[in-house]
Amino acid sequence: MFAGIGGEEQAVALTLYTDAYVVRGTHRTRQRRLTDVLNQAEHDFLVISDATFDEFGSRAQTVQSEFAQVNLATVLFAVTDTPVEPVAELRMPKIASQALISVPPFRITGRIHLMPERDLREALGELIGRFIPVTEATYWSDIVGEARTAAPMVAFNHARAQILAPHHEVDPWAGLDRSAAPQAEIGREWADVRAPDGVAEAADPWATADVPGTAEPEPPTA
Repeated sequence: MFAGIGGEEQAVALTLYTDAYVVRGTHRTRQRRLTDVLNQAEHDFLVISDATFDEFGSRAQTVQSEFAQVNLATVLFAVTDTPVEPVAELRMPKIASQALISVPPFRITGRIHLMPERDLREALGELIGRFIPVTEATYWSDIVGEARTAAPMVAFNHARAQILAPHHEVDPWAGLDRSAAPQAEIGREWADVRAPDGVAEAADPWATADVPGTAEPEPPTA
C-alpha cells in the first residue's frame, strides 16, 4: 500500500514538542515527508524508539526510554533536520508566504505554502490538514526559555495554532529617542510644579547653610 508512495520502511529522526516535554527519538515509517508521517499515521499516536524526554522549565534529569508512545493531540509541532523533496508526480505548485505561527507557548516564523491564483484570505481558508508544514523555519519560546532555533522544516498542529500572514515585525519604539524622552518628561513634570496662589514657596533649606571649607574665618578677639 505504501511502497509505491513512501518506499521502504526507514527510521526517521524526530523532535516532538508537546504540551510539557521535548521528545527526541526515531520513528520507523514508509512515509517520506514529515507531514505525511504525522498526517497519515495509522493511529492517534506515534511509537518513538530510543526516546528521551526533557520537561519544560525543569532541571530534572532527562528521562530515557527504549520505546515511547506519544499522543499526537499533545504535539504542538515536530521538527526534522532532513528535508525530503516530494515525489515529482505528486508535486503541486504552491506559493510561499512568510508567516508567524503562534502555538503557545511557542512561536514559529517561516514560509507556509498556499494554493496559487488566490488572494491571501482565500488561500488561508483553503489551508487544511492536521499538521501544516513550515519551511525555512525558526522557533522559540520566551516563556519556557527556549532559544531561537532554525530548522529546514517544521510541522505544526493546526488545531493548536493561530496563523498570521503576511508577517511583519514592528518596533513600537521606532523613530523615538529612548534616552532623551524620559529625561525630558521628568524635566517637564518638575517645571510644572508651582506653589498654590497665596502660598509662599518653600525656602531652600540649604541656601544659607555653611559649606565645609568655604566659611570666612572669624576675626581674632582682643
